[in-house]
Amino acid sequence: MGRTSDAKERLIRAAMDLFLTRSYTDVGVQELCKAAAVKKGSFYHFFETKQDLVLASLDRWWEITRETAWERAFSSERPPLERISRFFELVYEQNCQFYEQHKQLCGCPFGNLAVEMSAHEPLIRHKIDRIFEDVIGRLQRTLDEAVEASDLSPMDTRETALALWAYYEGILILAKARQDLDLLKRLGQRAVRFLQVSRRHVA
Repeated sequence: MGRTSDAKERLIRAAMDLFLTRSYTDVGVQELCKAAAVKKGSFYHFFETKQDLVLASLDRWWEITRETAWERAFSSERPPLERISRFFELVYEQNCQFYEQHKQLCGCPFGNLAVEMSAHEPLIRHKIDRIFEDVIGRLQRTLDEAVEASDLSPMDTRETALALWAYYEGILILAKARQDLDLLKRLGQRAVRFLQVSRRHVA
């Protein structure tokens, strides 16, 4: 049932798809094997538990997200606040593509699993927390640059980065709950506007 050489990759891809479009608890090992076209024995050759597979899928999601969103939006050649705006634009564009493919908005793979699993699966919680810390650090460094360039007033950039990431996750939850792409676009466009409320007016 498929080449052994790519069985692990197909399991990770199947997990990424099923855990996002459904949920972690709703999808069992048998269904994952069927979606990946591998035998159950192959599953346990690569992963001791379903939790091990979800950890691998989170690593892959983060690798893809860095390449398709963060590295594209957060180029050092782009002014700091434009990086944040571009990130939200890319998120909207990618969700439009996902909606075309799956006919649903599924939210953030990290946020979804954080809500579903963090209270009772410490390994998953710690994995997601490390990813979030990476994100928040990137946002904080961008805000530091914006303050240094006088694009923003002096502020606690760590707390503002936390708030900005919470805003991002909240947008995706609300858009998912309402299945509303336009809401994702509108609220994404407001992210930098909220930051600019405290913008310094230099004479």
